[in-house]
Amino acid sequence: MKGGTVQINWHDTQPVLSLDFHPHSGLLATAGNDHDIKLWEITWGESEKKLPTASYQKSLSYHSSAVNILRFSPSGEHLASGADGGELIIWKLHASDDGYTWKVLKTLSFHRKDVLDVQWSVDGAYLVSGSVDNSCIIWDANKGSVHQILDGHLHYVQGVAWDPLGQYVASLSSDRTCRVYVNKPQAKLKGYEKLNYVSQHVITKSELQRHEDSKPPSKSHLFHDETLPSFFRRLAWAPDGSFLLVPAGIYRNSSASEVLNTAYIFSRKDLSRPAVQLPGASKPIVVARFCPVLFHLRGSNSDGFFKLPYRVIFAVATFNSLYIYDTESTPPIAIFAGLHYAAITDIAWNE
Repeated sequence: MKGGTVQINWHDTQPVLSLDFHPHSGLLATAGNDHDIKLWEITWGESEKKLPTASYQKSLSYHSSAVNILRFSPSGEHLASGADGGELIIWKLHASDDGYTWKVLKTLSFHRKDVLDVQWSVDGAYLVSGSVDNSCIIWDANKGSVHQILDGHLHYVQGVAWDPLGQYVASLSSDRTCRVYVNKPQAKLKGYEKLNYVSQHVITKSELQRHEDSKPPSKSHLFHDETLPSFFRRLAWAPDGSFLLVPAGIYRNSSASEVLNTAYIFSRKDLSRPAVQLPGASKPIVVARFCPVLFHLRGSNSDGFFKLPYRVIFAVATFNSLYIYDTESTPPIAIFAGLHYAAITDIAWNE
């Protein structure tokens, strides 16, 4: 693996808070404190020694405040963007004389405060959003209306993730809980089943290991509290839905031991407790993202996290470092650090 930097600094020197690659064209969208969404064409180097270049294409200007999150729909026909003040917009791709143009399709209004994260359902028919108003909202993207409100959190919802198999929605909050909701469809007219997500797991603490058998085990929080200096805790599902990766984790072996930063992996087979904790992060992990491509195994996968018939590659980012992991091994396969002058807020993979 080789790394290099492609600088995108055309946001009026304001922080870039989110970015995402179009799933088919490779177009890169970036957004941040300057209220704009900017689109970039990435030209990949013809050889390994030549770095890719970014060419500015156009801006999508509609938001009146900082844009915290943007995500392309799985089909690439739509783009969702969430901002301060509760602004949430769906953009639609249209053909034009110069090839394409993005126009505002719907404005989704219900969140009372800043929208911090957004995720599409795998069919692109629904969105889930998380907000500073402590709620998650599932939206009907076609109607532009609220489908369901998930209001179990007691503090900011800083990350949301939709299971690619459609069974679960997960959220992560600065109230130190990760909530997993399961779909229990409600029957409607004409045999159509309506999405209905209900709370299945509220994950907050784990039992500490004790050397004294006579004492009952105590419990320790799994996640950082609200003093974590980041507005984002972006969690993610593996592209095959086999596991959920949750950042902002903390870990200690005993009540007297040092607190370590980590991200937790939850197996789909048991989402009530972590199956694996990632080693090595020197600072809090604030975002996780999976490569959408599944890779062939290099060996027997005897030392991997899960016994999968393929390799899953994913990345987690701390304030100042990026760690790349492979399900066929436990340690990270690559670490990048010192690339940014400010805290990392989002990461994205190109297909």
